[in-house]
Amino acid sequence: MNALNSDRVGSRPHRPRLPAELTSFVGRRHEVAEVKRLLSVSRLVTLTGVGGVGKTRLALRVGMLIHRSFPDGVWLVELAELNNRNLLPAVCDALRIDDVSTRPALEVLIDHIRDAHGLLVLDNCEHLLPESASLAETLLHECPRLRILATSRQALGIASEQTLSVPSLPVTGRTLTSPDTGVVAGDAVRLFAERAEAVVPGFIVTEDNRETVEQICRRLDALPLAIELAAVRLRALSVTQLLARLDDRFRLLTSGSRTVLPRHQTLRALIDWSYGLCTEPERLLWERVSVFSGGLDLEAAESVCAGDGIARRDVLDLVVGLVDKSVLVREEHAGTVRYRLLETIRQYGHERLIASDGEARVQRRHRDYYRDLVARADREWFGPDQVAWLTRLRTEHPNLRAALEYSFATPGQSAVGLEMSARLRHHWIVNYYLTEGRDWLDRGLAAVREPTAERAGALWADAWMAVMQGQSGQAMSMLHEARTIADRLGSRSVKAYVALCCGMIAMYAGDADSAIRYYEDGLAAHRATGDREGLALGLIWLSLACSFRGDSKSAMAYGEEGLAVCEASGERWHRAYVTMALGVESRRQGDLRRAAELERRSLRFHRELDDPLGMGVDFEVLAWIAAAEEDHERAARLLGILRTTWRLIGAPPSGYGHLAGCHDECVSRVRTALGDRAFAAACEEGAVMPFGKALTYALGERLATTAGLDGSLLTRREEEIAHLVTEGMSNRDIAAKLVIAQRTAEGHVEHILNKLGFNSRAQIAAWMGQRKTSN
Repeated sequence: MNALNSDRVGSRPHRPRLPAELTSFVGRRHEVAEVKRLLSVSRLVTLTGVGGVGKTRLALRVGMLIHRSFPDGVWLVELAELNNRNLLPAVCDALRIDDVSTRPALEVLIDHIRDAHGLLVLDNCEHLLPESASLAETLLHECPRLRILATSRQALGIASEQTLSVPSLPVTGRTLTSPDTGVVAGDAVRLFAERAEAVVPGFIVTEDNRETVEQICRRLDALPLAIELAAVRLRALSVTQLLARLDDRFRLLTSGSRTVLPRHQTLRALIDWSYGLCTEPERLLWERVSVFSGGLDLEAAESVCAGDGIARRDVLDLVVGLVDKSVLVREEHAGTVRYRLLETIRQYGHERLIASDGEARVQRRHRDYYRDLVARADREWFGPDQVAWLTRLRTEHPNLRAALEYSFATPGQSAVGLEMSARLRHHWIVNYYLTEGRDWLDRGLAAVREPTAERAGALWADAWMAVMQGQSGQAMSMLHEARTIADRLGSRSVKAYVALCCGMIAMYAGDADSAIRYYEDGLAAHRATGDREGLALGLIWLSLACSFRGDSKSAMAYGEEGLAVCEASGERWHRAYVTMALGVESRRQGDLRRAAELERRSLRFHRELDDPLGMGVDFEVLAWIAAAEEDHERAARLLGILRTTWRLIGAPPSGYGHLAGCHDECVSRVRTALGDRAFAAACEEGAVMPFGKALTYALGERLATTAGLDGSLLTRREEEIAHLVTEGMSNRDIAAKLVIAQRTAEGHVEHILNKLGFNSRAQIAAWMGQRKTSN
């Protein structure tokens, strides 16, 4: 069994973990074939070349074409956004590794992919060359089935590394630029023609303008990025005017030299020229947007970039202007529009910002914006917008890192960083950045020693996560200090959270009586202060503790009250856990039907929140229920699902360690009923289930015999396309029949394969046939 499978339980589906192509891929047939050949003979291939030559696009294209050869996944790690030397958080993010242990990050990474048959794409290594080389060498040594495809302006310099220098596109050749004209030229001209047609509908390369277009491409050294930026200028210029302006600009930048221009200088000349064509406010916006990491939305642009030459009301028009000029790239994330700068463009803008002495001021605005955003998320966490906030914080994670780094690297700002780190506790916990979150908190606590309310809040937040990672000793030390500060400041709220965390530690040790006393103290304080979140936490943990002690009446009463508190606020995360707690007690009372209904309800909440810890606890309790119902094969499969879940997030969550006795009892009971061999086989069936199938199975939803998945998982359009696949149609045939783009058809087929956990179109056809027979 492979160590990592993108479709297994506890792992968010990510095959392939590559962004969709937003524009057509032009040329590169030879390079694509050569990269595929090199990957077949070497485990490390590095694409080198000047910035803007298309290394990243080529790597992504190859990854998309060959991803089925890597059953455990193709993962893209974008290093360009990193502003420190630690690559591991970015790599773990790309692989969606959720680990709550305190092991070194490199050890966790290796453990997850040691036997994985996957392809890791390390993009933009040049500014982190020694670190990239060291990481690649270590992973290749420890993970014998892993292959790495890197892009860099310089080779990594590792033994056995194969390199391919990515050339510019050919200007002349045998490419048909347009079926209407029959003009044959090189891929550079074809790229120019396709991008020009996107901004000037109807534009084509003809025999009359081909020579001019070819000269433009040559002046740009046939660099794809430069060609794309130049093509946008056709919105205002003819190709002849474009060529003339390029000539003037290049002569100026090269001091009149007529020699072949260095590619980097050529690209910079084009960016200089694009910068010169922008209005002064557009230039200012371009410079200021460069402080963002991983993109931004309009609200962020208005808050951070307005002022000192840019009116807030003008930001939208300026953003549109930069999108039109291909300076900003427009993307959609979870139904919202975001913008980002290509890395070369971002670096150029950042250099301009530094030269204008504006960097510190804009970085401060950036930090302040995300400080306010984090404060809003914290205030509104316990309410109906919880899922939206979780999604937003995930999207903004690179910017949150940048804001925290600024705070801790800037004299006098560490207190702000500490405050932000503590307010982000829900993001660290639910989105599974536990180790990173504790790192930021520890950094802040080391820098800010004053006994303030912010320090006390950070201490109990750090302690909470330490308990989840099994570090009870560290947690108690932090809680003692937090209580001392709270006593000095008279903060009842902090003392209440300290009491709840102490209860967690006692409960993990199996001391239910002490835990209940702590919980009751914390609960009383939260009632007095009106803290709904603290109230919900106390009720959840009291319900579980009373159930553990055998006090059914109290367990149900606390659980029902917790459910009412959550429902009154439209809250989901705590509601999922209190529902789980009620299921635990119902199962203990022997009401298995209600227990199963409650656990499935909790699992659906956790699935919506994408919370693998919560899903793991639900899998656990559902296994106990199945064992009690003497459905031993189902219980064993659920235990297998649970085993994979715990392994993928590091270990069973320490906060629920007191339930270990129920787990051991379930395992013993099921193993005795099935026998060792049948038990092991059923567990393995659960452990290797694709993610979607495992959730469907645990929820007790109807499973189709062949695929093990309910057809209702497919949308109406996907059902239609699945029928056409069954008829033997190619993606091109499907696109023609449904009057959609071929890329759209390809995307639908890929989504169907991912949802069903399949690797081939033949499996789709077989599954559809089985469904037809069963119906």
